[in-house]
Amino acid sequence: MVTINDVANAAGVAPSTVSYVISGKRSISPKTRRLVEDSIRKLGYHPHAGARALASSKTNVLALVVPLRTDLNVAVVMEFVASAVTAARAHDHDLLLLTKDEGPAALQRVASSAIADALMVMDVETADPRVPMLLALDLPVVLIGVPDHPAGLSCVDLDFTAAASACVAHLAELGHRSIALIGPSPAVYRRGTSYATRFLRGFDEAAKSRDVRAASHACAHSYEAVSACLDELLAADPGLTGLVVHNEAVLPGLLSDLRHRGLRVPEDISVIAVCPDSMAEQHVVSLTNVAIPAEEVGTQAVEMTMRRLAGHTTPEVRLLGPRLTRRESTAAPRA
Repeated sequence: MVTINDVANAAGVAPSTVSYVISGKRSISPKTRRLVEDSIRKLGYHPHAGARALASSKTNVLALVVPLRTDLNVAVVMEFVASAVTAARAHDHDLLLLTKDEGPAALQRVASSAIADALMVMDVETADPRVPMLLALDLPVVLIGVPDHPAGLSCVDLDFTAAASACVAHLAELGHRSIALIGPSPAVYRRGTSYATRFLRGFDEAAKSRDVRAASHACAHSYEAVSACLDELLAADPGLTGLVVHNEAVLPGLLSDLRHRGLRVPEDISVIAVCPDSMAEQHVVSLTNVAIPAEEVGTQAVEMTMRRLAGHTTPEVRLLGPRLTRRESTAAPRA
């Protein structure tokens, strides 16, 4: 492994000079800086993260806490992660991904070990048990998600209440008077996951305000669960003409089951999904959708984190407005 002494010897300078070039703590002549930088490139030297942290009190690492539970759609979660990685690298920071479901203990471990300069936290609950710890940490924190009481915390997310309202409004304006929400798995609701409860609240409120009959059903990630969900919804309301799907993982099974029942989309039943555009466009019938803005949310979370690291400590809550794109899966109900 190449050391700082190797770089110093190759450049003909003292190790402290190499350190100053890397850290920028002292002014170094352009000629000496070029010698050191050329030696670093030729030798492939990489400063040791621990040594760099001791020298500067910074690690240039952001930690992203996202418990990978079985009821999460990992493909969608990784879109947020990829966006955060790209944004962090633009600020010369790396991203440390923490996926174990440890609750407040994981946050305390990161803070006490000084392995990251700041925390970003996903899969936020309405009454998140991690909030007291987050408020107490001497570490910048940004949530991707919004608890019911975000006072003192910086948060960014899609406005899921407005997203649900947009879905209901779209179907109502097409003339649908009976609709249903197929939501995330029961475990997501039991945890009080923020995005799910906010969407459900927006769905119920919008349906009531537009005088639309509405039902909702939590749905696990299996074909059997999707089929049972449709059995229940159609038995309760044979006149059902519109589905709002807030569960990306069940979309292939749902569309398949509708075909097996002889229900055509959108001639017999309209379907609108909350999912990334790439998912909406990959089906035989392209889906009308409200996009999940993973790239924008991930980027903004990093930008907010960097501002807090720079000393801007005033908490802020950003809710991104929904973007609905109409495609082939929604139409006026048959007369």
